[in-house]
Order: sequence, then C-alpha cells, then structure tokens
Amino acid sequence: MLTTGETLAETGLDAAALKPAECDVSRATDLPFETVAIDYEGREHLPDADLLADLARHAEVRLTTPVRAEGFDPLGDDALYDEIPEGVRRVAVAGHAAYLTDEERKKAVAPRLGAAVERDPDAWVGTESVERVALATGATQFELLSRTTERDLRALRAAGFDGEVAVYAPTVLSDDEDAVLDAVGGYVARRGPVARALPEGAATDAAATGRAREVLSAASGDYALVGTPAEVGERVADLKGAGADTVVGYPARGIGEFLG
Repeated sequence: MLTTGETLAETGLDAAALKPAECDVSRATDLPFETVAIDYEGREHLPDADLLADLARHAEVRLTTPVRAEGFDPLGDDALYDEIPEGVRRVAVAGHAAYLTDEERKKAVAPRLGAAVERDPDAWVGTESVERVALATGATQFELLSRTTERDLRALRAAGFDGEVAVYAPTVLSDDEDAVLDAVGGYVARRGPVARALPEGAATDAAATGRAREVLSAASGDYALVGTPAEVGERVADLKGAGADTVVGYPARGIGEFLG
C-alpha cells in the first residue's frame, strides 16, 4: 500500500495551492511539498503574519497579492506589504473581481504588475487575462491549466522565452466521474469555452446528465488534473515536457486528499 507521500510523488506535482477560506493553512506543514502557494480570497481570509512566518520556516511560501487591492497596490495603498514576513514570496496577480471593490476593479493592471515585480523581482506573475502584460515583466509566469497550455508552452519556448513557467491546476486524485464533477464541475463550467457549450441551466456537478455531463467530463480533463495518481503523473510529465518548470496542484476535494 502506498503512503500519502509516495502517492503524491507519483503525481509529479511540485507544489500545493491552498485556499484559506476552505482550510486551515497551518496544515501545510504536513504536506510533502517544498513549495506552498496561498490564494487570496479577500482580506478577511488573509493568514496572519505569525502563521505565514511559521510556514515559511518549513517550506517556500508564496502568497497571492492582487495588485489592484488596497493594501497590496504598489502604486497606492501598500500597507499590507509591510505585514508580510520576510521570507514569504509573492504571486502578483491582477486580482479576481469577486474579491475587489468597484473602485479597485477600475485600476490599471499593467503598471501595477510592473511595479510589483520591480519591488519583488522573485515574484511569480499570474497570467490570467493579462498574458502579454505578465510576459512583459520577465518574471516567472503563473498559468492556469487550460486545453491549450501544452501548445502555448511549446510556442513560448520555440519563440525563445527562457524564463520560468509555473502551471496551476485544480487536482482530483480519482478517476470516478461523479467525484471529479463534484469537485471541479463548477470550476470548469465557468471557463469561457465550456460555459458556451453547456446547455442553459444544466447541473454542473455529479447530477449533470446528457450533453452537460459529456461537456463537463471532457473539460475536467482539460482544465484540471484528474485521475489516478499515475494518470495525473502522465499529464504533469507532458506539461513539463512542453516547457513547464513547476506544476502546482490545488486539492479540489480538500487538503485531506494531499494529507491522506
């Protein structure tokens, strides 16, 4: 019987991404990864400095910092930067609209990402919706897995980009279709091509049937890492073969799946 560490090693994942609104991120110290990324889900869920400092003593910690959000704006209110402990690294992103105010959403992204990287040259830069701007920073590109990721990576490398690329993907270590849809069906349903292909009003979890289930099941393999640990490992190997340096898995069924 495989231990949890052996199972995760089979996946080839390099890091885990945790959502503080969903789990106790202090449990990251029990994960068999050298790198842990902590997503931003609003100021009320931001881990406190002592916890971040403790985590950073056990692993490389990367904290998502939305450059349009008050407190993390390198061209405005940057007070929260000073509260991040030394040793905690950044993932500079434009910021999900769900966690921004109307005023924050109106802020220009490009100059802020540039200023964030100038301030912290070791930062990763989230590419969603701002691919060209992110690429222009020259920093490590932090990509969301999609159906075109492998093709895009090959093209990027062929064009001469020699910087680092990290790929983020919701992960489900199961080949049970119902389990996969319950975990990532809603997530993949929000991706543009999938949303357009789904029948209006269709269920997006294990209750999906017919055309909706067909679309969601296919899309789950495009936008997430799903399957047995060995199957996930094959996909991760393909991504690295295409040019990814780091693959970051978000345990879509909860941190327990990565803990055993």
